[in-house]
Order: sequence, then structure tokens, then C-alpha cells
Amino acid sequence: MDTNVIINGNCIEELEKLPTESVDLIFADPPYWLRVEGQLERPSGTQFKGCDDEWDKQFNSLEDYKKFTKNWISACLRVLKPNGSFWVIGGMQCIYTIGAIMQELGMWFINDVVWWKTNPTPNFKGTRLNNAHETLIWATKSKNANYTFNYKTAKELNKDTVWEKDFENGIRKQLGSVWRIGVCQGDERLKDNSGIKLHSTQKPENILYRIITINSKFGDIVLDPFGGTMTTGAVAKRTGRRYIMIENNRRYCEYGEKRIAAVEESIGDIEKGVFDIAPPRVTFKEMIESGYFQEGEYLYYQGRPYGNLLADGKFYRADAEIMDIHTAIALVKNAKATRLNGWDYWEVKRGDEIVPIKNVRNQYLKEVKNYTG
Repeated sequence: MDTNVIINGNCIEELEKLPTESVDLIFADPPYWLRVEGQLERPSGTQFKGCDDEWDKQFNSLEDYKKFTKNWISACLRVLKPNGSFWVIGGMQCIYTIGAIMQELGMWFINDVVWWKTNPTPNFKGTRLNNAHETLIWATKSKNANYTFNYKTAKELNKDTVWEKDFENGIRKQLGSVWRIGVCQGDERLKDNSGIKLHSTQKPENILYRIITINSKFGDIVLDPFGGTMTTGAVAKRTGRRYIMIENNRRYCEYGEKRIAAVEESIGDIEKGVFDIAPPRVTFKEMIESGYFQEGEYLYYQGRPYGNLLADGKFYRADAEIMDIHTAIALVKNAKATRLNGWDYWEVKRGDEIVPIKNVRNQYLKEVKNYTG
């Protein structure tokens, strides 16, 4: 199967040509079928041209839209791997219809995400609330899917809820389901040769960057059945993923090809997901043998010494008990659990300072095991 391609054609017909269970992640931005009536005018009197493209007017009824939705989602599910993730975005006119059909097809919802637009278009008529958000649904093919979720990577992306100084000091918070991201504008907004915006509903790269980096692995295949301006493909290429883009509009494909061709890979810890790669298992014994810990040196808790390390890595208390560091800290803390993770509590003296033992372990992993997570 070819990857890193833009396919110009009908999404359902082209999806049928792809191998079964061949893609890792799908992002879909289907026609919204906005059903807007009349003409919108700005307060200045000029006409506001929203999404009035022909591809969004192809449906004659709700049943027509539901049939189309069921067909393209079914085609996507066939090519999605059993443990793959499926994302779809939509406004209020369509997302509930799409979500209901997804559930009818047996899909399992993981999250709905609110894209809170920091710079939404005003409601010029003043007849209802300003539409300041769209909804994304993250789902899998089944309840039992073992989907990719780079949880720690997501926390690294969540700078919005942490003071910059605290973030620099290592404080991280869970990424939530409300994403404050502005609509496309400036250099990111694709325009045609006359300077007019190319696509009415171009999505910001920040949305795709979050989805791709937290829901896929380096080298995975990302599919977008409604390629549009090829934002998904551009972000997939930049983050070291492979992409398959399907788009019915030849004009969008031509501009999208130029856009993706200009993208260069930018691979760092986020893109590689190193925060979620489990470190190699190491023992105190091998770190003692390598000189990172010393037989007989004290282990401290909250600055107070509690016992010594033996050559085999066990913990020796003054009362002659020998145990592992996990059982020992549970006893010291008088915890209800018989074992805690000793790496999170014990300290050791290095020079004039008392430092966490996990800092020494991290140094060992980096210098000896070449682990940089």
C-alpha cells in the first residue's frame, strides 16, 4: 500500500481500494451540511461569505445525509486497525447525527473534545449565541480496543493550565477535553492565486498536532478521507508519520500537494513520544556494580537516614531487617499498602546534597542504557 500520497477521488470509492485494517489513525472533517438560509451581512453592510461551497450543499434531506455518513464511516472502519483511533469533527448541525451513527455501527467513544475558538466569527444578526466552538469525537472500533494514548505526551502539550515557571520546573497537568485554539488565519490560512481563502473550513494545525502526537506512534499511518487543504497530511509529515489523503476536489489537491511538499520534518521528544516509552528495567545490584550506588551507603527519607544498601541492592534497617526498598518505605510511612514505589520516596547523599534516588537512576539510564525519556 502506498503512503504519503494525496488521492484525488470520491472518498468511499477510494477507501474501498485500501487494504483491510491497514491504517492506525483516522481524522475526518466531513461536510457539515450547514443548512444556512438567507444572506448574512456584517454590521458594515458587507456580505459575510461563510461555508457556501457546493460540497456542503450536496444533500437533499436528513436521510440523504445520514446515508452518506453511514457509508463513509463504514468504509473507514474497514481500513482502521482493531486498535486504531478514529476522530471526527463537526458543528452543531451535524455532529450529533454523526455520533449517533458511529454508535449504531458499534463504535466506542473515548472522549468528546470541545474546540473553543479564541477568535470566532461573530453572530452578525444577533439572533442567537455566538458559535464559539466545534465538537470532536474520539472513538475506537470496539470497547476492547487497545488504542494508543500517549498520556504523558499529552501532559507535555498542556501548557495552557500551568504557569510557565511551574511548567519549566516540571509541573504537568492532564490535558483536558476543552482545547482553546484560534481559527486559521495569517500565513497558516491557504489562499488561492487571487488572495481569496482557498477553503471555508480549514482546520488549524494545532488541533491535528495534538491528535496525531497523542494518538499515534512515530511512523504510523494517518488517514484523512476528506483531505481539504491537507492539514492532516502536513502535520503527519512534520511529525514523522505516514499519511494517506483523499480529496474529491482537484483544486484542493493541487494546492495541498504544494503545501505538503514545503513541509519539513521536525522531530523532537513530543513527536517521538519519548515521555511514554517505558524505561528499561534496572536493578540496584547492577547500578551498584556500575558505581552509581555504593554498598553500605545510607538511604534517606525527608532528609533522615533510615538504613543501608547491601551489595545485592536490598535495604538493611538498623533493627536488622532486610527487605526491598518498596516494602521498606511502606513501613517507614506506616502506609496501609504493604509496598509503595520506593523510587518515588528514597533519597541518597551526593556530596553535600541529599537527592532523590530516581535522579541517580535516570543518570544511569541515560549514560549506560542510552535512554533519554
